[in-house]
Amino acid sequence: MQFETLQNFVLDKLSTDLPPRITYHNEEHTKSVMAAAEKLGRLENISDDDLILLKTAALMHDFGFLQNHIEHEKIGCEMARKLLPDYGYSVQGIDAICEMMMATKLPQSPKNYLSELLCDADLYYLGTSEYEKNAAKLFEEFKAHGMVTSDAEWHARQINFLKTHQYFSASAKNKLEAAKQKNLETLQNSTAHTPIAHKSSPMENFQDTLLMIAGVIMSGFALKGFLVPNQFFDGGITGISLLVHEIYHFNLNIVIFLFNLPLIAISYITVGKRFALRTLASVILLGICLWLLPVVPMTSDKLLISIFGGVFMGIGVGLVMRAGAALDGMEVLALYTLKKTSFTITEIILGFNILIFGVAAFKFGIETALYSILTYFAATRSIDYVVEGLQAFTGVTIISGNSEMIKYQIVNQLGRGITVYKGERGFLPGKFEISADCDIIFTVITRLELRKLKNVVYEVDPHAFVFANTIKEASGGVIKRKQAH
Repeated sequence: MQFETLQNFVLDKLSTDLPPRITYHNEEHTKSVMAAAEKLGRLENISDDDLILLKTAALMHDFGFLQNHIEHEKIGCEMARKLLPDYGYSVQGIDAICEMMMATKLPQSPKNYLSELLCDADLYYLGTSEYEKNAAKLFEEFKAHGMVTSDAEWHARQINFLKTHQYFSASAKNKLEAAKQKNLETLQNSTAHTPIAHKSSPMENFQDTLLMIAGVIMSGFALKGFLVPNQFFDGGITGISLLVHEIYHFNLNIVIFLFNLPLIAISYITVGKRFALRTLASVILLGICLWLLPVVPMTSDKLLISIFGGVFMGIGVGLVMRAGAALDGMEVLALYTLKKTSFTITEIILGFNILIFGVAAFKFGIETALYSILTYFAATRSIDYVVEGLQAFTGVTIISGNSEMIKYQIVNQLGRGITVYKGERGFLPGKFEISADCDIIFTVITRLELRKLKNVVYEVDPHAFVFANTIKEASGGVIKRKQAH
């Protein structure tokens, strides 16, 4: 086996032919893995022939990066099978080298002693003082390929990787494990992964203010142009305010403000200061708007009143939601009540609205109550479209044996972020005992992109298992919104 000649050829190719964005898996990394492999091999007292095979596998293990960083282990193995016979390697030796190379694919899966040594050599730096320098190079490479987008994401991934990683050989464990744990402790104690509170820029605040003013004007127009002149009602706090206004003839501006005021105070505690202050500003602006706008009936057709009154009301409320506030505190009240009862938020809001429309039916007739329910329905659908947009989001889960290429295509071709879960596929009828580890990919797209995503996935793996579900609402907030309060 002409290892020295092969080494010169491979290192020269890595030095001259690798693209600049490969900042980690380069000639320097290959040299360090070869040195680590030789060190571990001698500590483990392996034979000279096995040491040559181990060093050759270390030399070739990232050779596939010359063609593509996706599935580079498989590509490198194919290149090795073509190249190594010219340097005196036997078929059996090449098989052993390829087995070692394939074992380095993450998550590492060595099936024999030499493969374990190569896996330990490949990640030798995790347990050395060179960890930080090597991690920085790998981060730059990952960023260049769109595999990571931020320092915080990289920091979290590194912590998780160090927690789950294990060395296989006794020599690596004795020599490297303690230092690896120190590196992990340093990472966990650093502040790089601490989320930084987002501060809105002046332009964002200006845009939010415009949205808030537009939403308030739209809601005021719906009330004064459609609902109030025709004694129609809406759901939530607005509906209660309209009821009180019609029954007791109190000033609507003041009633809406007073009914929302205690809920704004509750939101200060349950949601946050920023949301509460913006909601207070929105309610005050709505009161001013109602005071300034005259009552001008747009139409006398009850169907048009219920539909368009609800649509304009929903658009207004939705625009205010997009600005990070609310014109109706019912969701806040539902969230507060949720903590005191076993009912869900949806059930609580439904209960309040049944009460509102029941009173409306009793005081103003069944027909008015039914039209008011139609108004409420039109408003809620309009809110959904304004807050979520016309392109509803869809969560897609993909399970495939060729997950690396699919991840690359989704991130770089579709431009979508992904989340990867570690799973196990197989367990088929009649083959229950056969299974394999796999990456389960989850991504969020618009429904208009679903067909394109499936085409991308099935081009890579025609047998991939893909299923999608509509994302109705996200947890962790009071109302559905794009911008955090």
